[in-house]
Amino acid sequence: MKKRRGFIKDVAMGSIALTSLPTLLNALPASADDEGGKTGYQHLNMSDQSRKDHEGKKMALNIVLVHGADADGSSWSKVIPILQDAGHYVVAAQLPLTSIVDDAAKARRAIDKLDAPVVVVGHSFGGVVISQAAHNAPNVSAVVYVAAFAPDTDESAADLVGRFPALESAKYTVVDKNGFFAFPQDQFPRLFAQDLNPVEARVMGAVQGPADAARFTFKSGPPAWREHPSWYVVAAADGIINPELQRWMAKGMDAKTTSVPAASHAVMVSHPREVANVILAAAKG
Repeated sequence: MKKRRGFIKDVAMGSIALTSLPTLLNALPASADDEGGKTGYQHLNMSDQSRKDHEGKKMALNIVLVHGADADGSSWSKVIPILQDAGHYVVAAQLPLTSIVDDAAKARRAIDKLDAPVVVVGHSFGGVVISQAAHNAPNVSAVVYVAAFAPDTDESAADLVGRFPALESAKYTVVDKNGFFAFPQDQFPRLFAQDLNPVEARVMGAVQGPADAARFTFKSGPPAWREHPSWYVVAAADGIINPELQRWMAKGMDAKTTSVPAASHAVMVSHPREVANVILAAAKG
């Protein structure tokens, strides 16, 4: 078992019984078009020739991509074709952003629909989500954190952020009367995605959240990175999650780490090849 920061806490996750999801899903009709049906390479309806072609691709597996709070599934749009061209089956989960519990359940459903091996990737708050969703998932072969929070047991994103100096972006996290937040669209090009074309950055701002503010204080259950080989992509010029915090988390996880120079928090959009290469490395094991 991986150790982190000099201690291990055996705290059971009481917020959601994620390990019960496979049992529930197995009770549903096993159709590829079903929410609970299996899909991915092992369950596609292939011709004999296409099946032989697939079997010849030694690297072929399934990949689940999980976006963060100030984003949606389209944030992976430049990474997905690279992974598909390498022969992988890719699913970008669309999270409800109503709570970490809800997000983790949605991501777990995506994971449970696929046969092993599955690589699970999370960006930003997606790291908290995959830490819960990929816990006790026997079909998962690796987890990848992309400029993401990677909490330990009984640790929150707020706990992690508090370990390092606050960034300017922190003052723009304003919670509305309903308990949700979104990053100001006019600050996206400057603080969230400063290495993108301004038009592209504004589009990212337009399709984001909002997300529940309670996710900042959500205490993680036993994290998936303790159970599976882990990789980490550090966005070296991140204006949302302190790059020093990212390096500290990656070191504590004993993750294989890649730092992308001058990369913003939107590293998977501005540097899709570098991010995809890390995911492909995780796929190789």
